[in-house]
Amino acid sequence: MTDRVTIVQLVVLIFLCINFLLTVTFFSKVYFYTTMRYILFAATLLSDSLILIMSNILLILSYLHFTIQIGLCVIIYILLVLCTFITPVTLTAMTLERYVAICMPLRHGELCSTRITINCIVIIHSLSSVPCVIILSIFFASAPQSLYTQHTICSMGMFVFLQWQNNVKLAVYQFYFLILTITIIFSYGEIMKVAKAASGEDKKSTWKGLRTVVLHGFQLLLCLIQLWCPFIENAVLQINLKLFIDVRYFNYIMFNLAPRCLSPLIYGLRDDKFFDALKCNTSFGFHCVKNNVQISIV
Repeated sequence: MTDRVTIVQLVVLIFLCINFLLTVTFFSKVYFYTTMRYILFAATLLSDSLILIMSNILLILSYLHFTIQIGLCVIIYILLVLCTFITPVTLTAMTLERYVAICMPLRHGELCSTRITINCIVIIHSLSSVPCVIILSIFFASAPQSLYTQHTICSMGMFVFLQWQNNVKLAVYQFYFLILTITIIFSYGEIMKVAKAASGEDKKSTWKGLRTVVLHGFQLLLCLIQLWCPFIENAVLQINLKLFIDVRYFNYIMFNLAPRCLSPLIYGLRDDKFFDALKCNTSFGFHCVKNNVQISIV
């Protein structure tokens, strides 16, 4: 168990450092923080970093069998659920941005302006807060007042007392899964049509956009599978405790950490402009691209 916790600490530390570098790079150029897809990317970085930190804290507390007041656990739960939904909803918004850029290029500047982006982020956070409000409303309505002052090991499963509450939670998760999946498939289909009809440089750009949508889809799939993990873990717990621990660790690595590690790959490495700026920052200005001419002082 100690080895597993140590591995998680190393992975979390590495990707928090990468996310920090990417965030610094985002704020290094005006173009990035005035362009919709980069602003949404920065929003996912912040959300993913919060999830990495909060879930890692819970992992350490659970490993040490450290108990905290349930009232504090509620606050942690709100942040975790909010960020858990922010990432897939933002990924869907980023996919729609690629759809507009490729399928409606003449309207891209109008529909993806900075003002629209800010409104979009407000909508994303509002949509992401709905599951949290529903689940916590049910919890507050059924939990006794004395419960909030008790101390326990903080776990996401503690907010469900009865089977019907679990069913409501599952229904909410399935609804989000369905809507986001339909949106991704629709965007992929429309971009695919444009990609087949395009030629020359447009074709190359369109296929690159299509691959980005596929990566977003894969990342979204991992995020959405994470929503099913608590239900799978509860079923396994009824069978075998050791198997439950193994499954929970696997789910945490595959469906919690892995999706948060794909964002740096998609935009930190695949996007030419962002990668050039990142390379410039990490080399302390010794390897930069200026006016489309690469300047290397190394």
